[in-house]
Amino acid sequence: MTRILDISSTLGERLTDEQKATFDRTGALHFRNFLSPTGVDTLLRAIQEVEARWVRDEVKVVNGTPIKYGRNLDGSPLVQRFAFANQHHPVLEEFLKDPRFNALLELVGGDARLGTHEKDGLVVNHYVNTNESNFTQMGWHTDALRDVFLGRKIMPMLNVGIHLDDQDPRNGGLRLIPGTHKQGLRQMLFRKRYFKDTTPDPDEVAFDIRRGDLTIHDGRLWHRVERSRLTGDASRRRVMYIPVVCGRYQPKTANSRTPFYHRFQHLVK
Repeated sequence: MTRILDISSTLGERLTDEQKATFDRTGALHFRNFLSPTGVDTLLRAIQEVEARWVRDEVKVVNGTPIKYGRNLDGSPLVQRFAFANQHHPVLEEFLKDPRFNALLELVGGDARLGTHEKDGLVVNHYVNTNESNFTQMGWHTDALRDVFLGRKIMPMLNVGIHLDDQDPRNGGLRLIPGTHKQGLRQMLFRKRYFKDTTPDPDEVAFDIRRGDLTIHDGRLWHRVERSRLTGDASRRRVMYIPVVCGRYQPKTANSRTPFYHRFQHLVK
């Protein structure tokens, strides 16, 4: 059984010294009960409303980022990876104003901010393990690869995950290799075969997620999403990610070109 990352106490308006030390060492934190069951339900309704509009309007790209579609259990169209969802529903936009997010900015420091209009904005990943799903797992990768492709300096970046379903680590889910956020460029580029390699690593850790939890991981960490051992509705995992970024403000708009690294999206199934 993969080792489980320790769970921090509840996220408050400021991080404790212990939480900051843990993040410095591992590159990740896990907080219980960031959202109430009612709060989770509110977000899910908003996501479903965005999905219904995008399916109806056959939305393919948002601000240069391709939208990933699959099929639900009943065969109906399903958005499996949203981008910039916060720009398409007022509930999602308002959610990102929660003052507790400000506590996370100090892990990056300086001009750190939520990337509401940068990278891919608020991403919603919807994993479901069926024969017609296009999104059941994600191979090893670091989020720093996009900076390399774009010829930019690799900057600190956090991925903040808000989990909308329970995630038993025995049935797949997020995996990461602690401490790899401090690796050199060679290891960041060549330690794994980006997205293609889905093999478990002896040093990886998993998360014991409950609905409403919040996780943070440094984007420079090696991480992957393991395919569920279950099928059908029991395999369903929905998680929202918002980046914490720093440096020059680089917003995306409807006129933004699709970045080169999205050519690898077909490897994510």
